[in-house]
Amino acid sequence: MEIMRLTGSVLRGNQHSRLLARTELPNPELSVVRFELGGLQIAALNANSRVPYNEAFSFLVETGDQEETDYYWDALIAEGGKEQPCGWLTDKFGVFWQVTPAILLKMIADADKDRAERVMQAMYRMKKIIIADLERAYQG
Repeated sequence: MEIMRLTGSVLRGNQHSRLLARTELPNPELSVVRFELGGLQIAALNANSRVPYNEAFSFLVETGDQEETDYYWDALIAEGGKEQPCGWLTDKFGVFWQVTPAILLKMIADADKDRAERVMQAMYRMKKIIIADLERAYQG
């Protein structure tokens, strides 16, 4: 439930992000948490698993500009989160996030493969995504 408190504080002004229910199961190591994140209902099973959690499951925060990118990046790495390459990070709970400007997704999908590749190469050198650097790479 801590992740929901973090998410609620980070997703400022989004009334569509909230904890819906937590169900304790007979096994004390198991529980189901249902929450709404940006209007999308999610159910998560908390189980004692031997499989380590990794970035194969992450949340994507698509941003509109550098200010919004900076806001989510800074808020999610606060209090012990860790920067990862290419716009990825882990928050203080170890949850993986991708803070990705929409323009990045548009540029890497460009039909001009040279432009798209230059943007990818620029992104590979970043942790937090800097839109101005992507735009310079895109222009060549």
